[in-house]
Amino acid sequence: MDLIFFSKFLKDRDVRGLVEAAREFGIEGYDLCVRDGYPVSPDNFRQTLPGLLKEFRREKISVGMVTGPTDLINPDHSAAEKILAGMAENGVGLLKLGYVILEKQDEYWKKVEAFRKSLAGWETLARKYMVIICYHTHSGTFLGGNCAAIMHLLKGFDPQFIGAYIDPAHMRLEGEAFSFGRRMVREYLSIVALKDVAMVREQSGDEGHIKVDWVPAGEGAVEWSNVFQVLAESGFNGPLSVHAEYHAKDQREFESKLKREVAYFRKKRDEALAALKKEKQ
Repeated sequence: MDLIFFSKFLKDRDVRGLVEAAREFGIEGYDLCVRDGYPVSPDNFRQTLPGLLKEFRREKISVGMVTGPTDLINPDHSAAEKILAGMAENGVGLLKLGYVILEKQDEYWKKVEAFRKSLAGWETLARKYMVIICYHTHSGTFLGGNCAAIMHLLKGFDPQFIGAYIDPAHMRLEGEAFSFGRRMVREYLSIVALKDVAMVREQSGDEGHIKVDWVPAGEGAVEWSNVFQVLAESGFNGPLSVHAEYHAKDQREFESKLKREVAYFRKKRDEALAALKKEKQ
């Protein structure tokens, strides 16, 4: 279970800068953001990735996932095969898609069926390039908001090529217990996102609503000891992508929070693995 970091938040870092960030923050690898305007983009991906990986491997830094453009939803996207070919040539196994929004006028099951047709196309490409195409559980007005909903999308596809990217914080917002959700996606589970969320009920007259705030791990509602225990006991050995979506007044504060958060996640992971090992002795 490598602790990788979503490089969306290190947009200004070149390859050497990413290596230095990994050392500084205790990151074991990257969820590599491949988008226009980033050091690695869809257009330069096949040319840039080999050198990046050579530099990373020298420092024992992995690339556990590639996250594509936000509109990478359908397999006929212009970036799809550029990215997949580069991944196949360099042994990177997981690609994250963008999100499918459920608009007010959309009929749920028709939207699901339409996206499943897209996933069928992705499965064909995944077989060609021997990668796993992953969809992320994201609360709100998106398809696949938790594990129950994501299985409406993934059920019946080959888990060697179509995977679930689950997120304990978004599952918490959707009212789904992590252990229960993990069992639903069982054979499809490819990667887990790590971020925490605080939920505060705000009252306004007779009305109230829940305010959502992304916070450093351990300050929110996610029960991290349970998350890591469930993952360890289930034998999960995929990457864990740290998202660090909390607010900071400046880059210095952000980096300080990130360093503490990565250390927190490493401690929780290592404790869960040590407890499992002791239990088996």
